[in-house]
Amino acid sequence: MTRMAGTPGTPRVLRAMNDRAALDLLLEHGPLSRTRIGKLTGLSKPTASQLLSRLEAAGLVVATGTTAGRPGPNAQLYGVNPAAAHVAGLDATTGRIRAAVADITGATVGEYELSTPGRRRTQDTVEQIVQALDGAAKAAGLHRTDLHRAVIGTPGAFDPATGRLRYARHLPGWHSPTLLEELAAAIPVPLEYDNDVNLVAIAEQRLGAARSHEDFVLLWNEEGIGAAIVIGGRLHRGWTGGAGEVGFMPVPGTPLVRQVAKANGGGFQELAGCNAVLRVARELGLEPAPGPLADAASALLTEAAGAETGPHAELLHRFATGLAVGLASLVTVLDPELIVLSGGVIAAGGEPLRSLVQAELAELAVPRPRLLLGAVREHPVLCGALQSALATTRDEVFDTSR
Repeated sequence: MTRMAGTPGTPRVLRAMNDRAALDLLLEHGPLSRTRIGKLTGLSKPTASQLLSRLEAAGLVVATGTTAGRPGPNAQLYGVNPAAAHVAGLDATTGRIRAAVADITGATVGEYELSTPGRRRTQDTVEQIVQALDGAAKAAGLHRTDLHRAVIGTPGAFDPATGRLRYARHLPGWHSPTLLEELAAAIPVPLEYDNDVNLVAIAEQRLGAARSHEDFVLLWNEEGIGAAIVIGGRLHRGWTGGAGEVGFMPVPGTPLVRQVAKANGGGFQELAGCNAVLRVARELGLEPAPGPLADAASALLTEAAGAETGPHAELLHRFATGLAVGLASLVTVLDPELIVLSGGVIAAGGEPLRSLVQAELAELAVPRPRLLLGAVREHPVLCGALQSALATTRDEVFDTSR
């Protein structure tokens, strides 16, 4: 029986597999010579030369210089062509939209931040998303139509059955059933949407504390508490996109809240959210600084992380216990290999907080996962959005079998 072109085992597919392997090596290691690519891929030097010529002709690889200054004869170096594609990431909160554009290598080439205070309509939201996207594209010397894909991160999650945002009643202008259609009409590039904490998990999996881990939970604590669950290397989003909305989770030590979707809160948020930090601080005679709740909680925990005794030390212990109580439920069900603690409120407590949570969790749950602090500290939601967009775009742009 005759094989169809492009099926596994054909020269075209084998060439495409070698092409992708070489491109991934160039992304990981930076510019490489023909000889080095041949050694890393196991290809002969003539085959590696043909591969590079093919990728150069396709606009995926460019010559970047030579090995001048190294022992031996100079050799031409090749790298991934940054202009092969560009992607955008957006991080939307109640008060601002942050956008960035990256080239195919992952380098950020344009950024823009738009303040979005107060109430707003769906039309306002669409206009603001477009404005933020255009601002980042302009900073990169591009137009929005030059982008290959954009990924938008928001609190909550869009229900795949209805297209409506759930679990984020506090985000104004995002709850219209026609919002996704209006955004698609206004932005003529493929758009994807994901939960902000899921995107932080992607950032940590690709670049941070969860690299090389296939099973982990990321606990996020900033303006609210949320979690992301990765099983077998893939995000678990749940039937309605609500997996990880643990701020609603009933836990010991807090009143049982009914109609939590309408209340937009629940047990764990009241036990270990930034509002709980401020409440406990006042009980201990500490006065939080004025300003946003997350900033005030972070300031208290930063000071508490350096205290060995006194009310600040007690605050850190009580906060660690609250976090461990919620995590005990998660690890009992999921038994993850790793827990990544992330978000500004947790980061403020640093290693002293992580160590306390680890010790408390060991007493509350049978599974003993390793706990690490998140390593992606600068705009982690935006970083995850860019990484998500890059993963899909690279699969499409680097496919030379077509």
